[in-house]
Amino acid sequence: MTTPPPEPKPSGLRNPAAAVRGLGAGTLALEAIVLLLAIQPIRIFAGNLSGWGVGAVVALAVLAAALAGSMRRPWAWHAGSVLQVLLLASGLLHWSLAALGLIFGTAWLYATSVRRKILG
Repeated sequence: MTTPPPEPKPSGLRNPAAAVRGLGAGTLALEAIVLLLAIQPIRIFAGNLSGWGVGAVVALAVLAAALAGSMRRPWAWHAGSVLQVLLLASGLLHWSLAALGLIFGTAWLYATSVRRKILG
């Protein structure tokens, strides 16, 4: 009697967990880059981003970069969700940060949706 062949992976990926981690890390890395690049235009065109606001943006960018490197940890996805809420809340410092929070919050929701579909 022979054993039946193993069922194929539903996603068709060789390593679905690594693919999903890459998606999450890429999303967070892009967020960190955009946050750092957004500081100067906000300061020049809006003019009212304080030193605390710049510090908050830099701290969020550093946190996003650190989380991008920590996607192997099971808590990193939850921490990424907290980061999106913090970015949205930083809209109290400047409206454009709330806009970035909405954009990257939507991207993060998509990444978590893909994660749920692939990994179950």
